Amino acid sequence: MVDGVTVPAARNGSALRLSDIAGQAAVSEATVSRVLNGKPGVADPTRQRVLAALDILGYERPVRLRQRSAGLIGLVTPELTNPIFPAFAQSVEQVLAGHGYTPVLCTQLPGGATEDELVEQLVERGVGGIVFLSGLHADLSADPGRYAALTERGVPFVLINGYNDRISAPFVSPDDAAAVRMAVGHLAALGHRKVGLAIGPQRYVPSRRKRDSFLDASVQMLGRTREEAESLVRSTLFGVEGGQVAADALLDSGCTAIVCGSDLMALGVVRTARGRGLDVPRDVSVVGFDDSQLIAFTDPPLTTVRQPVQAMAAAAVGALLEEIAGSPVQRTEYVFQPELVVRGSTAAARTS
Repeated sequence: MVDGVTVPAARNGSALRLSDIAGQAAVSEATVSRVLNGKPGVADPTRQRVLAALDILGYERPVRLRQRSAGLIGLVTPELTNPIFPAFAQSVEQVLAGHGYTPVLCTQLPGGATEDELVEQLVERGVGGIVFLSGLHADLSADPGRYAALTERGVPFVLINGYNDRISAPFVSPDDAAAVRMAVGHLAALGHRKVGLAIGPQRYVPSRRKRDSFLDASVQMLGRTREEAESLVRSTLFGVEGGQVAADALLDSGCTAIVCGSDLMALGVVRTARGRGLDVPRDVSVVGFDDSQLIAFTDPPLTTVRQPVQAMAAAAVGALLEEIAGSPVQRTEYVFQPELVVRGSTAAARTS
């Protein structure tokens, strides 16, 4: 009981701890107590953060604090095997819950429903809007007309990762070009001169942007010609297997360091290097992209460029809620700066 209010239990039967909720919501324990007791003096955004923390930690809300959902919001994601997608999903859902909305997660699985089919299901359920994460909007070979049709049906939406100027909507993206410049600059400072790039297919906007930035950075920071830099780019499938394929070609080309379009690709590069008897980072340095939750615990801990997931999720939801409220935001791309996180997979280049 907290100040006369019965404290809810978690789903596993354990008692609620104010410190857990305060930590999740980034508020004081006193603020949590005021919210649980329904006392005034707490700003509504703060109150919503505390209630969202209850939901995230698996506690039932006190009956007096339960309220009807403000509505349903769809979240369409790719498959969840890449840990960056669940990270985004969790952040988006947390922000939505903080505003009183109920998220409906739709995941595209191999052989499962297509993005268009998932959208149709969401519209039939009467969602107030949709958040698209790394969807067909990022694929330049896909027909952007599907999004114009969604606008005509009066369904607000926002798009994360993969700006497409053929689509009129708010976009939220990391600065892919800056991410690659950071990675190449870090490797150049370590003395590497033959640096390769392993990325996904070029029909995807993030891959194309990373490639263009890599070519520029190779010329400016590594002293290579553009043709030399182009010969050290390998576009392959996303994921560990794609990283392995790219690493084979880049290591055969004599690269002492490899920048990757995702953390999973970077893990594939590490696997291939070790299969050749090479040590990471003594013989070859590897940089990933994303910095999903478990990457710091790989062997070696992965140097990577971190996407600002929470900030991007908050911006995407904020833009969508403005649209839902009838205050359209600018149809443009909101770009967020990534952060280089140096760990154990990069080291000084070996001297000849």
